[in-house]
Amino acid sequence: MPLRATVRILASPGGEVGPFLHLFEAVRDSGERVIIDGPCLSACTLVLSIVPHDRICVTHRAILGFHAARSIDRRGRLHAEPEASEVVLGAYPAPVRDWIIHRGGLTSHVLLLRGKALRAMYRPCR
Repeated sequence: MPLRATVRILASPGGEVGPFLHLFEAVRDSGERVIIDGPCLSACTLVLSIVPHDRICVTHRAILGFHAARSIDRRGRLHAEPEASEVVLGAYPAPVRDWIIHRGGLTSHVLLLRGKALRAMYRPCR
């Protein structure tokens, strides 16, 4: 039986959604595990929607940061994308989605999920 590799997220500020979707789809399809071992912010949190729950673990340094979807126009201005925010929110696992909704939903303010609340949703890494 081949050994499965592990992807370790040490610090990801997020970024454009497309590359994260492709990365996490490849991780899902490969059978690799994911260790969240630091900040996983913005588009990085899509890992929760794509990689199976039982293949994700968190360390005591793990922090997930969520905010509303937005786009940047040619002039560098940010624009809210409420429809995309609803799609992303709906794709998160129920415990994460409920946690976000309980805190006011996805807005321009970053919600940080960490510590006991995060470990209650995802198993600690060994």
